[in-house]
Amino acid sequence: MTSRKRMSLMPAVALAALSALVAVPTLSMGRLHAAPVTRYAHVTVQSGDTLWSIASAHLAGGSIQERIDEIVRVNHLQGASLVPGEHIRVPE
Repeated sequence: MTSRKRMSLMPAVALAALSALVAVPTLSMGRLHAAPVTRYAHVTVQSGDTLWSIASAHLAGGSIQERIDEIVRVNHLQGASLVPGEHIRVPE
């Protein structure tokens, strides 16, 4: 009569426990950071307004050129010309 070996679940349980001991602390160390909320001033372009004049009027820090670049990017402007009556968003 041949003897049959019984498979034990013990190695699988031990492997699962070891995996949990490694994975749980590693996963709990990660932190999610939300992007900062950007506030916008809504500006109606007046006759004689330029990107430079609007950017300098809403400059909270940094350079005027950086603010102009932000205005162009946020409003998807193709050039530097503005049309009176046009509504644009200016990051604050």
